[in-house]
Amino acid sequence: MLELYQFELSQYAEKARLILDYKGLPYRKIEVTPGIGQVELFQLTGQRKVPVLKDGNTYIADSTEIAKYLDRQYPDRPLIPTDPKQRGLCLLIEEWADESIGIKSRKALFGALSQDQSFRNSLLPTATPDIVRNLVELVPTDVLKVLGFGVGYSPDVVKSATADLKQDLEALCLLLSDSPYLVGDQPTLADLAVAGLSMLIKFPDGPYLDLPANLKGKGVPGLADSIVYQPFFSWRDRLYAQYRKPLAGSSTTSRPTSIEID
Repeated sequence: MLELYQFELSQYAEKARLILDYKGLPYRKIEVTPGIGQVELFQLTGQRKVPVLKDGNTYIADSTEIAKYLDRQYPDRPLIPTDPKQRGLCLLIEEWADESIGIKSRKALFGALSQDQSFRNSLLPTATPDIVRNLVELVPTDVLKVLGFGVGYSPDVVKSATADLKQDLEALCLLLSDSPYLVGDQPTLADLAVAGLSMLIKFPDGPYLDLPANLKGKGVPGLADSIVYQPFFSWRDRLYAQYRKPLAGSSTTSRPTSIEID
């Protein structure tokens, strides 16, 4: 069985999960513990980032490379069109989504977390001890802003990223206003990339992720709750309903196990 080394809250891992589900491929999720788990992952693959797909003795890093590998090895339900113009547009949108939505959504979410203590607390795993939850709630907003400067997420950077995402979502709403998909008449890598990478802007309202129930349908204020961008999220929800496999009732493809190194 395919194995996906991942972080449950990684939007790039979600892109890979959506691609695997779209292709109907069974897989096992292996949650990589930040720090020590990434060291173990480095020993296997030579890099520390997730997602990484394991297929037999083959390891494929990077969500885009995973998509291309799956199209070669498992050609049913192709991700990338064969028509030259559609292929070019698909790859262009996928790359744009990686570099724009994928990166900027992290910054926008950080801004939301720095402003809302209850939102920060709700992102903690359900098994988090109460004492840890209480400590998280006590972290002052000013401290988080200082931490944001340290990782390049200053208030100005967060504000700029949020403004860019508004433009991105507006553009996607326009592209989808008279078409069921971004390229052609069936889903492609472009659709699955955009849908999966938007996870941190607004978490899917369904049993797809191992997250607290009160996070479903929630996200970055001004983006996730704006009626202006609702056409995009409605489109994404339909895509999920059609192709994303829910957690319930699937013991082999649902909740992630801890990292296991052969």
